Order: sequence, then C-alpha cells, then structure tokens
Amino acid sequence: MMYDVEKETLPREELEALQLKRLKDVVEKVYYNVPFYRKKFDELGVRPEHIRSLSDVKYLPFTEKQDLRNNYPFGLFSVPKENVVRIHASSGTTGKSTVVGYTQRDVNNWAELMARSLMAAGVTRRDIIHNAYGYGLFTGGLGTHYGAEKLGATIVPVSGGGTKRQIMLLNDFKATVICCTPSYALHLYDVAQEAGVDFKDLSLHTGIFGAEPWTEEMRREIEAKLNLKALDIYGLSEVMGPGVAIECREAQNGLHIWEDHFLVEIIDPETLEPLPYGEKGELVITTITKEAQPLIRYRTRDLTSLNPVPCKCGRTHIKMNKVLGRSDDMLIIRGVNVFPSQIEAILLETEGLSPHYQLILRREDSMDTLEVQVEVDERIFSDKIKSLQMLEKKIQKNIKEFLGVTTKVRLVEPKSIVRSEGKAKRIIDLRDKKQ
Repeated sequence: MMYDVEKETLPREELEALQLKRLKDVVEKVYYNVPFYRKKFDELGVRPEHIRSLSDVKYLPFTEKQDLRNNYPFGLFSVPKENVVRIHASSGTTGKSTVVGYTQRDVNNWAELMARSLMAAGVTRRDIIHNAYGYGLFTGGLGTHYGAEKLGATIVPVSGGGTKRQIMLLNDFKATVICCTPSYALHLYDVAQEAGVDFKDLSLHTGIFGAEPWTEEMRREIEAKLNLKALDIYGLSEVMGPGVAIECREAQNGLHIWEDHFLVEIIDPETLEPLPYGEKGELVITTITKEAQPLIRYRTRDLTSLNPVPCKCGRTHIKMNKVLGRSDDMLIIRGVNVFPSQIEAILLETEGLSPHYQLILRREDSMDTLEVQVEVDERIFSDKIKSLQMLEKKIQKNIKEFLGVTTKVRLVEPKSIVRSEGKAKRIIDLRDKKQ
C-alpha cells in the first residue's frame, strides 16, 4: 500500500533531477535570506551558482546543533516571522533549546510525509492509532497526530505518562496501532502484566517505534511480548520531526528516506569526507523543501549506512539501515570505542535478562570504568547467589570477547531501574562527579 504512488515510485533519474532543482532553490534561499548561511558560504568561497550537480553538495558548509543554539531563537528563519505558523523546540538539557519553525506549507508537507510513513507501515484509514509520543514542543506527538488525520485514521492522542490508564485505553478503545518509544513499549508490557492484561488479548497488529536507537534483539522482544509487528521510524526535530524515514511493512530491513524532501549523505565523522553506499558513518541531511527553516548539511550524529538496492515494496527512495548509535554517544573506555546498542545486543541475547539496563561510567585512579547494571526476570532473581554470580561472569566474558572492553556487570532485581515514559536514560556518567 502506498499513500502517493507517483511520488513514492519516482524513477531514480527523475528523483535525482527533482532533488537537484530543489537543492539549487534552497541554497539560493538561505544564501540571500539567512545571514548565518551567507557568512558560512562566503567563508568557503561558495555561491549558489556553484551548485550544478548533486555531488556539489560536498562544497557546502555543515550545520550543527550548536549553530541552532547560537542563533536562538529565530536566527535561522528564512521567512518573516509572520509567515511562521508553528514553533517546536527540543529540550534544552545542555543550554538553550533548539528551535524549529514551520510555515503552513511545511506543516502540510510534514503531515503528508507522516501519512506516507504510516501507510508504508501498513496503517490504513480503518485503523485506530494509540499515540503515546509526547505532545507539546516535542515533535513526536503532533507530527504523528497530523499524519494520522491526513491519512484518515482514528487517532487517540494519549501522549506520554499515565501508563496504567494507557493500558486501560488500549483495552477499551481497541487500538490497532501503537506509536511510542521502544523502551516505553516494553514498560507498557510490564505494567500490563501487573494489571493482569495480556497483550495477546488486545487488538494491536502494528507498533511504530522511534525517537531512540533500538536493536534487532529488542525488536524481537517487543514483537513477542506485544504480539504485533514492530517497525522503526526515524526523524529529528531539527529537520522536521518524525516521518523523515520509515521501514516498509513488506521488507522491514531498512528505512525508506523520503528523498523528494531530504538529500542525505553519509560522512566519516572524523574526516568529514563523504562515504560510499554501504559504509557506516554519520548521517547528514539537507532539507530541500523546508520554507521556514531550511538546514544545509545538518550533522545528525546518527550512525548508519545507506542501502541503494531496490526494495521489493516498489518504493524507489533509498533506505538507511537501523541507527547503530550516535557519534556523540560513543563511549571510549580505556581506548576502546563502545556503543550502548552493542552492549544491549549482548544483554538481550542472554536468557533470563530483561531489556532494562543502565551503563554507569566512573573514574577510578585516573582510569575510566564501565559498570553494566541489568535487571533479571523474577525466575532468575530467585536463584542462588552463586548462580547469579556465574551469570554476571558470563556476561562480562561475552562483552570482553565481542567488544574488547572489560566491564563490571551487576544483576539487579526486577523493576529496580527507573522507567522512562520517553527516551530511556541508558548512560549515567559519574566521571566528573564525586563518588
């Protein structure tokens, strides 16, 4: 099923011609309307007329999250403020928020791309969508909401929180699709178990999960526990929100990026040089249809690779593989590079462990240490202490063998790690704090 067959199946040559036209337009727009970009272009000696092919994007400057903070709140707008009908912002955990503006056309495009994404996941206007992404300045809730309405499906705007009530509504309203973070989906399962509700008795057939990296092991866990097909969706507030890319139901092996609106590259995060298809690196996005706040070569910090092989679903838009992690989330432990998702994969392959874990970083005698705290299920927790100690050693050994880093592993009792109703907090960094 496709929401817009013509656009989703554009021949590659036509799609790239459209991208080039739109790239030229957006480059000219930011050069003459956004002082920040004009200065960056002039520093590099680049002008709009220098962009003659898609490969010329490599001559353009990068944009980073700090650039949005430095131009807070409206310094990157390329239209008069009276043309901006919507403002979203990320949480300012390290300072100022990153602000994003939308014209009416931007909002309409966003709704259409989310409708495309939902239909690619197998959602139709006959479905009832339980939307547990947060509403408000966060883009997840409203982005999904507008897409569902554009599609004509029924939307239940639950937002985050009130987990027991969410279980009741899932049961009472007979929702067929659920949208939330993957970690919250597993939290919903735990709460349902406590309430005596079996997900097998609910009407859900599809889950659309995003806003945080998650592994194939977690996908299998979610599908088994929630009794549905789990699909990955990708987006980020700085670029638009959810709906930049999604897995199609037919393949479920990579996310189609809507290339008629986004020009994507993979770069080496160290050298900043472009990488070919198939090589893992950092995803860089240029928005080629945004009006209020276009971004040129935005460094997402998300690590993935691009797959140009035609998909059996018939969509011609290139696919990105599941996000491995973030270049700025990478842990360096005694010279070894480690991503939380790599540790998660090892934990989820170990029988008796739950998907709830935290990584505790400390500094001892000028050396960084990593402790992995992971919950065990009720059956395992009741075992003898010796059995638990053996399991801890087994996990330590597996992490050492597969990742080359020595860790301390501590098994903790069920439900002892704080649950999140949004993105899970996986990393606790105590290296600069008194122990």
